[in-house]
Amino acid sequence: MWLALASAACLFFVACAQPPAAPVGLLDVSGRPAEKALLDGLKAYDDAQYESAERLFRQALALGLASVKDRAEAHKRLAFIHCAAGRLDPCEAEFRAARQADPTFALDRAEAGHPVWGPVYRKVVPN
Repeated sequence: MWLALASAACLFFVACAQPPAAPVGLLDVSGRPAEKALLDGLKAYDDAQYESAERLFRQALALGLASVKDRAEAHKRLAFIHCAAGRLDPCEAEFRAARQADPTFALDRAEAGHPVWGPVYRKVVPN
């Protein structure tokens, strides 16, 4: 019995002594299809190519983004695109999806104060 306890204790200490996993970097994830689509979508959005950005954000979500923050970001950008085009119901739905993907999701102060999507966002996430 003592031998079994000693063996279990040794295994426990060896397992605890393992170095922590290396952090995941951008180059580690940028080759994944979902994350690549998100990165491409962000670039298209920044270049005001909103049709392409919308398609890429939807593709990223469909391919299964690993991070809840990435899923929330894709939904947030889709909300912005919908609101800017005057499609307020889909905009609201995307803000709800962002909040569902990441319960800590929140727009920063400047985003929340935007005259187009700020009021829609505040319906979803009241102060």
